[in-house]
Amino acid sequence: MDRHPFDDLDLERLRQRRSLKWRAYPPDVLPCWVAEMDFPLAEPIAAVLGEMVGSADTGYAAFDGLAEAFAGFSSRRYGVEVDPALCYPLQDIMRGVLLALEVLTEPGAGVVVCPPVYPPFFSTIAYAGRRVVEAPLAVDDAGRYTLDIEALERAFADGATAFLLCNPHNPVGRAWLAAELLDVAALAERYSVVVLADEVHGPLTYADARHTPFASLDTPAAGRSVTFVSASKAFNTPGLKCAMLVAGSDSVLDRFADIPQEVPFGASIFGVAANVAAFRDGGKWLDSTLAYLGRNRDRLAELLAERLPDVRWSAPDATYLAWLDCRGANLGDDPAAQLLEHGRVALYPGQAFGTGGRGFARLNLATSTALVDEAVDRIATAVSTVELSGR
Repeated sequence: MDRHPFDDLDLERLRQRRSLKWRAYPPDVLPCWVAEMDFPLAEPIAAVLGEMVGSADTGYAAFDGLAEAFAGFSSRRYGVEVDPALCYPLQDIMRGVLLALEVLTEPGAGVVVCPPVYPPFFSTIAYAGRRVVEAPLAVDDAGRYTLDIEALERAFADGATAFLLCNPHNPVGRAWLAAELLDVAALAERYSVVVLADEVHGPLTYADARHTPFASLDTPAAGRSVTFVSASKAFNTPGLKCAMLVAGSDSVLDRFADIPQEVPFGASIFGVAANVAAFRDGGKWLDSTLAYLGRNRDRLAELLAERLPDVRWSAPDATYLAWLDCRGANLGDDPAAQLLEHGRVALYPGQAFGTGGRGFARLNLATSTALVDEAVDRIATAVSTVELSGR
């Protein structure tokens, strides 16, 4: 197998980073938890940021070209045309979700989520003064997750007015099929539910799957929807702060007309520049990165089969996240705590993702293949230690 530049990631240099991933745990812990990449920045992003720092270009953000860059990316990557006039700049995805909940739903409204799901969904809905309504994902015999359409209908029929959709889904890695999303759209139309689609992981869909943006469906529900997008996950720029809300129609965008201008100015000038560079010029880097992540995904499958047969998983269609079912490994409800204590490897605790998360942990694959191997070594050590101790 040809050597890839990402194979040369140096652990000691990574430990010098100031980001949350590398500062949250002591230096003897291998951090594989939060969704940050260890890879170098795409050259177009690094170049524009360097130019801006060199010219002291650190003022308030202008949004010239941002919507157009994403529209071009969507057309090339997904075959979906996006009207730049329907794009609204934001600080980040979850600030956009909070804004949409405040604008498009009433206080106390029920908002449906499909756990196990991204933990900030729960806290953001609560902070907005809305109610979390769960429609947990279903799981087939092979461990592959699906949307539970019957559970969604029950939640919608009981009066929920919004559905916070994770597409592709974090942490299980499903890129929902068009047929699944059409089922959701039919229910949303029947019960007048607005779909809020977090699609930040869309660019991280592997070649053997397809990302279908909810707004691309030819249904009334798509026209009433709101989608949240950013280069932050696919190009590792979350700290630069920039995302966009894409309204499904002019009438939806009009609902945001009275929002103070301070809201879009929460996006940083560096974040805007990075998103433009990523969406406009980052395709080659993204293709190479996805190929490398696919290699790590395959490597993890081999290692789990060889060394940890009691840990189950379903390989993701998208994201660089592996959702590990550790229930057969006797690590208890919080395997991440056991792995940290006995293996000095940090995974994201499964119970943080809500219903269906106990006994699971989430592993980040966006690192060198050698560090994926190291993570599995540490997990295997922890499992052996727990078995020997009889816990």
